[in-house]
Amino acid sequence: MKAKELKKIINRFRRIGGQIRGLEKMIENEAPCLDILTQVSAVTAAVKKAGTEVIRLYIEQCLVETSGKPEREKTKKMDEFQKAIARYIDMS
Repeated sequence: MKAKELKKIINRFRRIGGQIRGLEKMIENEAPCLDILTQVSAVTAAVKKAGTEVIRLYIEQCLVETSGKPEREKTKKMDEFQKAIARYIDMS
């Protein structure tokens, strides 16, 4: 991945970390359950969006890495990618 794209992903996860720390404080301060669940929903959505972006970048990287490679290598990369996607979908 390019440095600019890596920075974007890292920043996304840092924001998510901030959201989680905010959730911890809400729980410590005994915030209303509805407010906490709203924040949990926001964190979940942010993680899903970050995962989608990682998938997009991985697809681009895979295409570049496998162009001109033997079919066996392409198949191996595709299998790895499919397994990763399956784990991601199971998480959702």
